[in-house]
Amino acid sequence: MTIPNRPRLADMMTMPVGEVAHFSPEILILLQEEAEESLRHAKSAKDWLDAVLARRYAPIAAELRSRDGKDTGTVRFDDGSVTVVADLPKKIEWDQEQLAATVERIRAAGDDPTEYVDLAFKVPERKYGAWPGHIRTAFEAARTIKTGKPTFMLKPNNP
Repeated sequence: MTIPNRPRLADMMTMPVGEVAHFSPEILILLQEEAEESLRHAKSAKDWLDAVLARRYAPIAAELRSRDGKDTGTVRFDDGSVTVVADLPKKIEWDQEQLAATVERIRAAGDDPTEYVDLAFKVPERKYGAWPGHIRTAFEAARTIKTGKPTFMLKPNNP
């Protein structure tokens, strides 16, 4: 879609939201496509730069962590006049079936498992929708519906 003299994304960012909201749908779709392309480009550039930094600094950070007897965490070191803060966060995953079995063993032993673990229940909406009415009614008081951020995708109509 070609629209001569159309506002660009950079122009839009200097305009009041109310003014931009009155643009034609054809202009809005072009702005949305431009924003999405800019986002893809920025993400690609960031991923590339992150790879460059990892290649340069990961071996030094790993050596410093190893010297400190750590596999993860934050280390700091200087590269010329720059201090590099290299963080390798811990990412813990728990096997839910094994946790549930352990919680049951704690309960069976007469202890309170909430002293050791946080217990949470989740109900996938897909399962909730498939429940029989009397089961849904039993859970209704525990269910709250919240909304997320609205999104709008503009797509050109096919001629």
